[in-house]
Amino acid sequence: MGAPTVEDVARAAGVSRQTVSNVLNTPAIVRESTRERVERAIAELGYRPHAAARRLRTRRSSTIGIHLDPYAGGISGVVLDRFVHALTERASERGMRILVYAARTPAEEITRMGELADEGEIDAVVLTGTFHGDPRMAWLVDRGLPFVSFGRPWGPDDLTASAHRWIDVDGAAGTRAATEHALGTSGRRVAFLGWPEGSETGDDRERGWREAMAEQGASGPRLVVEENVAHARAVAAAAMAGPGHGLDAIVCASDVLAIGVHLAAVAAGRTVAVYGFDNTPAAEALEISSVEQRPEHVAHGALDLLMGPEGSVVAGPGDAPSAPAHLLVQPRLIVRNA
Repeated sequence: MGAPTVEDVARAAGVSRQTVSNVLNTPAIVRESTRERVERAIAELGYRPHAAARRLRTRRSSTIGIHLDPYAGGISGVVLDRFVHALTERASERGMRILVYAARTPAEEITRMGELADEGEIDAVVLTGTFHGDPRMAWLVDRGLPFVSFGRPWGPDDLTASAHRWIDVDGAAGTRAATEHALGTSGRRVAFLGWPEGSETGDDRERGWREAMAEQGASGPRLVVEENVAHARAVAAAAMAGPGHGLDAIVCASDVLAIGVHLAAVAAGRTVAVYGFDNTPAAEALEISSVEQRPEHVAHGALDLLMGPEGSVVAGPGDAPSAPAHLLVQPRLIVRNA
């Protein structure tokens, strides 16, 4: 027996071939009860749309582009790697492909996105590494190319009037959970080790620590360092040294910083609870508690924003999916060695 066809699905669901096509390509226009009946028939028959035929029929590439960051090594890059892998797997389940492209600067990325769109290679884009005033967002809005960003616009209207769809991890919620755990299990003197002020992601993570400390009337220093294990180790060693400078715990903006703190505590023979952010394999190996960003959940949500929860094509500017303008993924604290 050959593979099931659109006609087989239509016969099983008791609908027309066009209705099956609508469910596959523009599900929003199909009545919910009918759509559910067709989807059941698709699942029962194991029908998979022929991607090449669908691309010819819809004049869409069924491809989503995403920028590949330059390889920089280090500890925390694994988070974006997990996100890209998860995005590729989830997109494949919907009959979509992921095209990875390289660019060294935002301007170069804009040029590359324009080339790919002009050549019909991509239907949409997933942005990463967003920042306040990001020119890529304005270009995509003006171009009318559907996109979602992993990372918020970092403007005052993020949560109320965002100009585009975005998904992000609630960094403040993550550091709040870490701080609350530290206060409840280690003591009242909890420090925060983060990057210099002005990093939107870093400032957001610092906010979670500040809020948790204020709510419980606790105190602790705010320590500043660049993203570097050796520098974090030196700063942490100084903070832990000398009488009257004892710390019960240090909540960090990243696993890189947390590893530096861990090494300083071991070298000094001090018992200090350490919390990182990203839950990298390095933190797991050293048994450091860390905040898990759940990149697989982010990938799933990004596709929902682009295609709708059950869509099989990217929604165009005139047929945006019935989904919220943004999603905040709640991270989870992984407690180790406690």
